[in-house]
Amino acid sequence: MPDQEPYELLRRAGLPTEVSDAGPLRHVRTLAARRAQTAPWPAWVPSSLRAGYRQLGVTGLYTHQVQAAEALHSGRHTILATGTASGKSLGTQLPGLAEICGGPAGAAPGPEGSGSRVGATMLYLSPTKALAADQLDALTQLAEATSVQGPEAGIRPAAYDGDTDPDQRRWVRQHANVVLTNPDMLNVGILPNHRAWARFFARLRYVIIDEAHTCRGVFGSHIALLLRRLRRVCAHYGADPVFTGASATSGDPATSFSRLIGHPQHTVEAVTEDASPHGAVDVYLWEATSSELTGDNAAPLKRSLTVEAADILSDLVVAGHRTLAFIKSRRGAETIAQIAADSLAEVDRDLRGRVAAYRSGYLKEERRELEDALREGRLLGVASTPALELGIDISGLDAVIIAGWPGTRASFFQQLGRAGRSGQRGAAFFIAGDDPLDSYLLDHPEAIFDTAVEDAVTDPSNPHVAAPHVLAAAQELPLTPPDLDLFDPERWLIDSLTEQGHLRRRPRGWFFAHDDVSAASWVKLRSDGGGPFTIVNVQDGTVIGDMGSAQAQPQAHPGAVYVHQGRSYIVEDLDQENNTVLVFPAAPPYYTQARETTSIEVLEVHQEVDWGRYRLHSGMVEVTGTVVGFQRKALGSSEVLSDEPLDLPPSSLRTHAMWMTAPETALSAAGVVPEHVPGALHAAEHAMIGLLPLLTSGDRWDIGGVSTALHRDTELPTIFVYDGHPGGAGFAQRGFELAAEWIGATAETISGCSCATGCPSCVQSPKCGNRNNPLEKQSALNLLRGILAARPASTDRDAPPQI
Repeated sequence: MPDQEPYELLRRAGLPTEVSDAGPLRHVRTLAARRAQTAPWPAWVPSSLRAGYRQLGVTGLYTHQVQAAEALHSGRHTILATGTASGKSLGTQLPGLAEICGGPAGAAPGPEGSGSRVGATMLYLSPTKALAADQLDALTQLAEATSVQGPEAGIRPAAYDGDTDPDQRRWVRQHANVVLTNPDMLNVGILPNHRAWARFFARLRYVIIDEAHTCRGVFGSHIALLLRRLRRVCAHYGADPVFTGASATSGDPATSFSRLIGHPQHTVEAVTEDASPHGAVDVYLWEATSSELTGDNAAPLKRSLTVEAADILSDLVVAGHRTLAFIKSRRGAETIAQIAADSLAEVDRDLRGRVAAYRSGYLKEERRELEDALREGRLLGVASTPALELGIDISGLDAVIIAGWPGTRASFFQQLGRAGRSGQRGAAFFIAGDDPLDSYLLDHPEAIFDTAVEDAVTDPSNPHVAAPHVLAAAQELPLTPPDLDLFDPERWLIDSLTEQGHLRRRPRGWFFAHDDVSAASWVKLRSDGGGPFTIVNVQDGTVIGDMGSAQAQPQAHPGAVYVHQGRSYIVEDLDQENNTVLVFPAAPPYYTQARETTSIEVLEVHQEVDWGRYRLHSGMVEVTGTVVGFQRKALGSSEVLSDEPLDLPPSSLRTHAMWMTAPETALSAAGVVPEHVPGALHAAEHAMIGLLPLLTSGDRWDIGGVSTALHRDTELPTIFVYDGHPGGAGFAQRGFELAAEWIGATAETISGCSCATGCPSCVQSPKCGNRNNPLEKQSALNLLRGILAARPASTDRDAPPQI
């Protein structure tokens, strides 16, 4: 047994310490400790503000904080992309707070009075209410610690979101100089009512976008357009604010942030060198596999991801380690917490109440209670969705469990950065799930640790995303020709909306044509429309929580199991007209998983490239999907107990896709016999969807696919991979651009899997509507190798190592 320090926590928790391909511990990587590098306070920071920070325990600044603050003070848009708990908030807030407290204004042009004690204002945007509430607490303490006196002097922070009392909202608009809100409230509550905010906007000097790395895909495209609307309103009141972002590390933060805020890249400065101290973090790559048992197709039998995470969480809590377990799904977080609580009760009944779940969809009071309990140490273990990945101030954690790949390297390092936050040595477990990408990463740890973090993919020009923002902007202020550079440089979207009757052309510009509608309500920042759905207990009429419309049919169909705070319910009815889910309490020994069928139609071909007899395409498609049934699966073992039909209406989606066509002669030459063609295409499609997140900033749940031995539009055997968002999100296009690397990694994953004919770690998919049938593992590998062999020599630079 090794006796090196990286294994000490494993020994104390009674976990295996032997690194082996046959055992659960597959790889250990220690991220080195980091020593602090400090710098003096900038001369322009007022003494009262320095004194306030000192009273709160901040005696000095790290060099990255000073570098970001100086750039902002000089008027440069700045993205501060450093690790978790590195003090990004102070670095991004310092210039604005300095001006509010009476310091000199920065060099950038600003509104009249921006350098006066009561003139400057700041706007803080957070992706979650919890993060904004945490920042408000810190700013309130700082305001109390500063020595500036008077009702209109000093820092006056306030939250403005859906939880803000109506009477309090008037005070915020008239008196607050640091307003903390979220994109949703900015969209529907602030920008449409900007005249009531005239005082605030006229003095706005800084806009802070916290956790900017979450602004990716369709959500990021929405935020980019929302910020362009904000810039128009600010300009209307004579303000030209400086934008700053706090972000986890990313591949090219300056380019990403420039695209997000709509300013040229040369005006953006990126600060990426983290100078804050952090203890060493031991990262364990973990596989929940029994080497003595096999499942279907002679695949090694894997324990359930949730059961393995719950067991490790229990072991760490018993050993006294404060631990946070991350998993992507709401149901997974609830299941981990429930299993861990039951296990801990067998050891010590008092420990049962020391673990809990945390996720979106909880009521406000539930969230706040859990956050306080975690901060104060009353909870030793928490199972969470990525809601706690963000910058809520939680210190003193010993370990983090990451159950399944979180989607991006940025999220992975953001989550493991929670471990060892007080300077002590920390530990992080990455538990691989039944997923091709997870399996690939177990075999290629360098793809996690030695590869650059992804760049955030956004596309503000997506017409499905841009159209409602253009209409909202026109309702806020008439659109004029200079505005086209912000929203529609080629003007075709403006012309289209005018032809449709949504805009009216007048001498002063384009006006919103509907007097009785709020255009901002047509903007769906976080979903594809229609939500949220309210979940109601039919026994007593109480509201339990909510969920987005995209999750309603797959997760809240009649018969589905819904879990909330450890309590299980069964869905009685899904009322799609009234956006309501009716449930009743139950404790079934199973969970449910929906099945969907999908068809696809080619609408437009934008790009094509020939790889020998194979052809790769990129363009627009229409996808029609239907939830046709669901399976009941046993808790723990995931054994299928029953398969139930459903009769739900279909949904359609126009989106971007990439697709590959192959004549049967090419398939035959690659070693795919005719009777195996459907299974080869189907298996290759599943595996490609699983590996695409390796190259993008999305995950497999953002991506869909269809394969067919004869598609009516292409008239050939075809594999489609598409973005699961209206208009596209950039993921499929990224796959088209990096096809050689993508297909190579997919082939390597299939080749390296030890199963006989296909398993969840290579070609089976958890969301397959055809029950993973037919699948031909070897024929899929032959197909992918044939495609790689046919690629033109010019794409060799994109190819992975030979397999």
